[in-house]
Amino acid sequence: MTRPELWPRRTERLELRLPTEADLDAVLTWRNLPEVNRWLLRTDVEPAVYRAMWLDGRADPLDHHVVAVAGAAVVGTLSLQVSDGMGQGHDSPARESEGSLGYLLDPAHHGRGYATEMVRAALDLAFGELGLHRVTAGCFAANVASWRVMEKAGMRREQHGVRDSWHAELGWVDGYTYAVLADEPR
Repeated sequence: MTRPELWPRRTERLELRLPTEADLDAVLTWRNLPEVNRWLLRTDVEPAVYRAMWLDGRADPLDHHVVAVAGAAVVGTLSLQVSDGMGQGHDSPARESEGSLGYLLDPAHHGRGYATEMVRAALDLAFGELGLHRVTAGCFAANVASWRVMEKAGMRREQHGVRDSWHAELGWVDGYTYAVLADEPR
């Protein structure tokens, strides 16, 4: 069962909360726009499937999907998926020790620092209440805005994959993987 006690969370300007049907309706007004899909691995989504994924995902305590709200506007989405890190032994410290981060911002709200604020909040949760050891995130190398967010939030570039990612318009392109450890300064 999900851990509702973790939500909502507040940052300086945002409320991060579990989504309502109305929140998802708001997200779907911009989620499938070409300027949003340009840098996503999963491009157009079918609205009913998208809603079900977000609402049914609440049953998984390792899957944290929330919306970011500024005032009355849903400005973005944030996900933190907890998984096992690499390690030996069934009951090793690697169990449920790693998080994979994803974020998406309404283009109408670009350039205001909301994505960085969302990522910092996710890292605070990951290394605070969830007690994770490591958090990673990835992007296409040409998605400068995304990797700048990760760097501003204190993540470091760990990998530059050469033509390791397929982009529908650009073909094989480079990808970046970023990470940060719990004991590293951010």
